[in-house]
Amino acid sequence: MLAAMEQREVVKRVIGILTEAREMQRLLEADLEREDLDAGAGAVTALLNETMPHIAIPEDFTVEEVVAVVGREVGGAVEQLVSAFTLAFTMLAQVHDAGQTDVSSADVLQDLALRVEGGGTEEGEDPLT
Repeated sequence: MLAAMEQREVVKRVIGILTEAREMQRLLEADLEREDLDAGAGAVTALLNETMPHIAIPEDFTVEEVVAVVGREVGGAVEQLVSAFTLAFTMLAQVHDAGQTDVSSADVLQDLALRVEGGGTEEGEDPLT
């Protein structure tokens, strides 16, 4: 399992990806003909490259052994990414479901980023747990 500080960095990167995606959506809504926007794949690819482990597979491994090694090594990284996206989604969904129309998605993501950066909320709870 990766350290909490590393998970905090993943959450911050996920927040950045979601914020960038929202901004691209806003720009496209303003100009549907716009073709100069990067689809955000660069940030996602960079995050995947940084979180996915590099796996060396011996030549004599069977298919079953390869599957076991890849599952074990990649599983933790996938879990880390999924939990970061799930945290962001949950926070956004809570505000939406509560009908808080005075709070934007950008506000929610900014609040989450501040909580992650600060290590928790004023009540001492860790947003990553």
